[in-house]
Amino acid sequence: MKVLFVLALATLAYANVESNTQAHTFGYIKKYAIPLAEELRKVEEQAQSQATGSRIVGGSPSAVGAFPYQAGLLASYFGIDGTGICGGSLVSANRVLTAAHCWYDGQNQAFVFTVVLGSSTLFTGGTRIVTGAVAVHPNWNPSNARNDVAVIYLPHNVAFSNLISPVALPSGSQLNEDFAGETAIASGFGKTGDNINITVNQVLSHVSLSVITNSVCRFAFPLFLHSSNICTSGIGGPGTCQGDSGGPLVVNRNGQPLLVGITSFGSPLGCESVMPAAYARVTSFMDFFNQHL
Repeated sequence: MKVLFVLALATLAYANVESNTQAHTFGYIKKYAIPLAEELRKVEEQAQSQATGSRIVGGSPSAVGAFPYQAGLLASYFGIDGTGICGGSLVSANRVLTAAHCWYDGQNQAFVFTVVLGSSTLFTGGTRIVTGAVAVHPNWNPSNARNDVAVIYLPHNVAFSNLISPVALPSGSQLNEDFAGETAIASGFGKTGDNINITVNQVLSHVSLSVITNSVCRFAFPLFLHSSNICTSGIGGPGTCQGDSGGPLVVNRNGQPLLVGITSFGSPLGCESVMPAAYARVTSFMDFFNQHL
């Protein structure tokens, strides 16, 4: 079965390589972040209340406080009307980690984030903090999605509660783990499927995914996958989708979430294909993160 899966990935990847020479992150803001934000704003205005539903493909709605480290990001951009959406992870009282392409995607540059904490909706509720202080990895490359990480500086400390608290970062022996074979949880405010519109009964969603080895994942992304990525399987259809960028991928350590990935890119074949999803591997960027924490 594994051999058949790898062969299927190789076939699909070959078709991708011929027509895709830039990573899915390039131009993300105009293609996905802004249109999705406008959809989401409209349906939240219609709902006028927190409702149930899901966004991550194959996922489940998340109760308020279930993922207290989850941040929602609303971005404004130079020279562009509209707001874009992404996700992030609260890692201290005044720092949030996200994907670099949420701030700059190779074509479009954000100048401010509204960071939303402690809410299952993006445009209403929660603690909302505005900041333009963002440190992007110095070697971020939008064309190949290499080093797709950034640190958001909050202008003041947030008060921790059962709705808002940080996620742990890898340390010690965890820095040498690859996490392959483990079950991880991804969460975010993005779409539920390639052809599914955002509706009024949607909130922050989450899904359980299997972490796969980079050697298997490389069949799907032969041009872009690097050792500084971590991947989850797409078998069965569940996974991240547009709008989930920058959000957390966590594994369980002694009953507590441990941040191992930052949602980066998926397949141009779509969110519901059997293709894996790729994340920035947190352990590969701890030196950069520690410089800004």
